[in-house]
Amino acid sequence: MITNAKLTNLQLELIKMFSFQLNDTQLLEIRDILTKYFADKATNEMDKLWLNNKWSDETMENWANEHLRTTYKD
Repeated sequence: MITNAKLTNLQLELIKMFSFQLNDTQLLEIRDILTKYFADKATNEMDKLWLNNKWSDETMENWANEHLRTTYKD
């Protein structure tokens, strides 16, 4: 497996901010905060897509029932 050894700007900032040991409770709290932050960002972007594309519940229902698989040819 090839991995990128370079840290992202977020990783570097977090290392600077948390250069001290956290207890397990603090670590879980911060993980929850970050998870909520990124979930909120994704939700906001999805809301923009819905508005800009005029999607509806019917759109989602149509997508859920689409059959995009191709038939197997022997």
